[in-house]
Amino acid sequence: MAKYYGTVSRGIKLPIIKQGDDLANIVVGNVLAAANEAPFELHDRDVIAITESVVARCQGNYASVDDIATDIKNKFPTGEMGVIFPILSRNRFAILLKGFARGCKKIFLMLSYPSDEVGNALLTYDELDEKGVNPYSDVLSLTKYRELFGHKVHEFTGVDYIDYYVDLIKSEGCDVEVIFANQPKAILEYTNNVLACDIHTRNRTKRILKEKGAERVFGLDDILNKPINGSGYNEKYGLLGSNKSTEEIVKLFPNKGQELVLEIQSLIKEKTSKNVEVMIYGDGAFKDPQGKIWELADPVVSPFFTEGLRGTPNELKLKFLADNEFKDLKGDELKAAIKAKIKEKEGSLVGKMAGEGTTPRQLTDLIGSLCDLTSGSGDKGTPVVLVQGYFTNYSQE
Repeated sequence: MAKYYGTVSRGIKLPIIKQGDDLANIVVGNVLAAANEAPFELHDRDVIAITESVVARCQGNYASVDDIATDIKNKFPTGEMGVIFPILSRNRFAILLKGFARGCKKIFLMLSYPSDEVGNALLTYDELDEKGVNPYSDVLSLTKYRELFGHKVHEFTGVDYIDYYVDLIKSEGCDVEVIFANQPKAILEYTNNVLACDIHTRNRTKRILKEKGAERVFGLDDILNKPINGSGYNEKYGLLGSNKSTEEIVKLFPNKGQELVLEIQSLIKEKTSKNVEVMIYGDGAFKDPQGKIWELADPVVSPFFTEGLRGTPNELKLKFLADNEFKDLKGDELKAAIKAKIKEKEGSLVGKMAGEGTTPRQLTDLIGSLCDLTSGSGDKGTPVVLVQGYFTNYSQE
């Protein structure tokens, strides 16, 4: 470890990845080329992280709107269903909704309010308070919603998602009725056939609906969890984690990736003798303070990773030690005492005051969030991120 710096996050450029490319060798080759160019050295426990998008592209894990429509017809043969708790997203959800509408005769679209699951707002709580609306119990029709709140557009996209989704459904020749509610059981006043489109609360939603007597209940994770007419699929997450590719094609979350992370780990070991960790990452797990949007629209931050990334950090809080146990020390004496304390730590620090205030999250969620912020979602062209020094600490030089 260097004396004056700790964790370093580097974006690594790749060529544009196409289906069938040898991704493992491309990633390893470009990481080593970047190390030679900078220059820098690889170390044991460095982390090589690859965005899920290039993994899915390499796998050719795509499906069409028609494939989605076919699966919907198979699962909802009556041609009528409730689509509940979708997120408000042109990239993430609109193309899926097009497939649902193409496979249906009527959709009861139930939107959560004042915002969706990841924080995209239709309204504010202040507006609900002003109108005397209780979001925990009140069910609103579209007519009542417009009477109370009128037409509003999303702060960042400028889109009225209610009109946008209604028009999209109708463009596929499907009838639509919009409801606003936050209790899953509210949809059962309209239909007993339900597609739960929430991401992180989907299991609870499906359980409640089944307990309340719904006839057919599926989640996004149940749609395209098997191939349809030779399409891509994701056996664990279905349509969760998917993104729009074209107006008729959706890119799915990587279906298999453990073999890839292990292959990259092995190649780096072979070429450098270093034991690195490798992970595939998607959305980071953080919240935007301005728009109140929680970034994590994927089902998990990291679907595949090497064993050394399992678990949570086990760290001491340096300022706690400096302000308490070693409050009477300063300078080199303080530095030596804290270093010794770090070297002495044994076992889990959970529940111990010296670890209070450290981030109690999975390593893959923390590192994946760092990588997502480093690579961005636009035109940086760095779908691989090399994280160095993450597992070193103040006691090491």
